Amino acid sequence: MIRKKSSFLTFCFSFMPGAGQMYMGFMKRGLSLMSGFFLLICFAVWLQLSPLIFASVVIWFYAFFDTFNLRSMPDDEFYALEDDYLLDPEIGKSGAKFIQGKFRIFFAVALILIGFVILWNNICDLFYNILPYQLVNVLRSFGQNFPPLLLGLGIIALGIILILGKKKELDAMDQQDRLEDKGGDR
Repeated sequence: MIRKKSSFLTFCFSFMPGAGQMYMGFMKRGLSLMSGFFLLICFAVWLQLSPLIFASVVIWFYAFFDTFNLRSMPDDEFYALEDDYLLDPEIGKSGAKFIQGKFRIFFAVALILIGFVILWNNICDLFYNILPYQLVNVLRSFGQNFPPLLLGLGIIALGIILILGKKKELDAMDQQDRLEDKGGDR
C-alpha cells in the first residue's frame, strides 16, 4: 500500500526526475520519468544534438511538479491512484508487439546502425597506434559524425514521406471531387 511520505524528503527527492515519485511508492511512474530524462540526455550527447537537451528540461519540470501534485492530492484520491508507466501502461505486453509489428524493420536497422557505430569506434581505438595519425583522425571523425548525419537523413526522409503521402491523399480527394462533379453534371 502506498502511503504519503515526509514533505521535506519529498521536496529533496523531487529535484531528481522520478525520484520523488519513487519515494512516494510510484515506482513505475518514477522509472518512466527517470529513464526518459537520462535517455534523452544520452541520445542528445551521443548524437550531438544539444537542442534536444532542452526537452529534458521539460521532463524535469514535469517530474518536479508531478511530485507535488501527488503529494497534495486528497488522501482518498492518492490511495486510489494506480502506479503505471507514463507512456504505455501495457509496456510489457506491447513491447514485444512493437518489435514484431510493422516497425520491426526500422527497429532492426536502428540496432544494426548503433552496433556498427559502436564497433567502428572500438576498431578505431584498437588501431590507433598502428595506423597513421591522420588516418585515425579521419576514421574517428567519421565514427563520431555518422550518427547525427544518419539521423538528419532519416528526418529528411520522414519529411519527404509525409509530404508525398499528403500529396497522394490530396490527389485522391481531387480526383474523387472531379468524379463527383462529372456524375452531378449528367
